[in-house]
Amino acid sequence: MRIVIVEDELPAYNRLARMIKEVVPAADIVAHIDSIESGVQWFEINVHPDLMFIDIHLADGSGFELISQANPACPYIFTTAYDQYAIEAFKTNGIGYLMKPVKKEELLLGIHKLQQLKNTLVGNIAELPAPGESSPYKSRFMIRFGETIRTLATIDIAYCYSENKVTFARTFNGHNWPMDYNLDSLETMLDPQQFFRINRQYIISLKSIEEMKIYTKSRIIVKLAPAVKDAPVVSSERSAEFKLWLNGGS
Repeated sequence: MRIVIVEDELPAYNRLARMIKEVVPAADIVAHIDSIESGVQWFEINVHPDLMFIDIHLADGSGFELISQANPACPYIFTTAYDQYAIEAFKTNGIGYLMKPVKKEELLLGIHKLQQLKNTLVGNIAELPAPGESSPYKSRFMIRFGETIRTLATIDIAYCYSENKVTFARTFNGHNWPMDYNLDSLETMLDPQQFFRINRQYIISLKSIEEMKIYTKSRIIVKLAPAVKDAPVVSSERSAEFKLWLNGGS
């Protein structure tokens, strides 16, 4: 389990990190973030974690501001010395609200809740890759632009599209990134449970679909988020398969 801790007080961070390792020895604490600015930068260039612990009061603002600006694609467990933010916390992807000083029993319950949610969402846990078994689909891509290199997590991709013979990935936060692969190659690299090639120009994520309407008898127009100038249309030859994909393949 990859974990990020957002905490601006070093003693509090050290205590929580030590407690997490005691409760989940296999946990990998991949980052310590101590401000909104550094948090936004970290989530911009790194693969998002499985879980984030986030202090509500930071030196340069609130944890809610970080969530709003960085849009992290992971659940959060809030840590705070104040109890008045609980309702606001659970309007986000918050799955826990731990009062400081954090107790080991409550920490364990929060992590256990995450596992329960994963099992519920996945349904049949047996369908997941076994520990140590890699997925045949890419979880991230290396992106190059100019002299800069960064990684792009697949879960952050809303859709991929081709324009003027160049392929781009657009993320849920609205950024466009040039890809080293064309759509034909990407179609084999992306999980078909989550992505679908609707026409020659677009591969879309299920989560990017905001609205769908009948365009013609055999075609569907798809409104995406982030929005595009001209909403793409599912080609007639892919329409039947697209409906099957929307219905979970059955």
